[in-house]
Amino acid sequence: MRRSGITSFVLWVCLTILTLLPVWWMLVVSMRPRVKLYSKSFLIDDLYWDNFLAVLNSSTFLQYLWNSLVVATSNAALVCALGLLAAFGLSRYKISGGDNVFFWLITNRMAPPAVFLLPLFLLFTKWFVFGDFMLFDTKIGLILLYCVFNLPFAIWLLKGMLDGIPLELDEAARVDGATTGQVLSHVVLPLARPGLAVTFILTWIFAWNEYLFAATLTSSAGARTVTTALAEYVSVTGTNWGEMAAMAFLTTLPALVVLGFVQKHIVTGLTFGALKG
Repeated sequence: MRRSGITSFVLWVCLTILTLLPVWWMLVVSMRPRVKLYSKSFLIDDLYWDNFLAVLNSSTFLQYLWNSLVVATSNAALVCALGLLAAFGLSRYKISGGDNVFFWLITNRMAPPAVFLLPLFLLFTKWFVFGDFMLFDTKIGLILLYCVFNLPFAIWLLKGMLDGIPLELDEAARVDGATTGQVLSHVVLPLARPGLAVTFILTWIFAWNEYLFAATLTSSAGARTVTTALAEYVSVTGTNWGEMAAMAFLTTLPALVVLGFVQKHIVTGLTFGALKG
């Protein structure tokens, strides 16, 4: 038994090192000047901050960072709100063809995003045009687009969690005179908070990390996200690896902050509804 515990500990240490190694190497590259960029050492020789200062002093980076925060947070909040309502309806009411609707929602997530790239580009530039306004090159366009792909995942995740909340609690609240809205807000919502926290962080990360649609459906600094800014360090004269690594490292920090706020709910939310009865 003790040997098994030691083996498990060594395995987890090896997996942790393997997982963190790319992050460490990214930090090492960001702390190197160009003359030392191709050194084979895995250690940080000097605290070279010029790459980070160049990124932080760039107004373009700060604008891209703000765009990503607005898009990811707005998308996650909208997806959680709509997903909770849809999951509540699918979980609590016997809808004709409800299983088929639920399966159809999941199939939207199965298709490769690149398949939708050309139709979405045409829709954003030709059809979704209202006078001088169009969804192309706007944060609103990205927020609504990410809902198309994140909402099915949120409904699937939240429905399993709401199924784990006893239906008897709803019935008891209705006996006391509660309406459907009150059941949702006063009974279901407090118990579903861990699941909502997990849904929020996962959809937030999906929107934060998305590159393909953000790079194709935006063209100006007013709408482009921080992930698209990484490609701007690649030019015909070469690639600025130091500043690219510094930006990539800084890009991960907001995700870590959001994750830190909801980490206590993650395990509870992922296991909620796994056992009933």
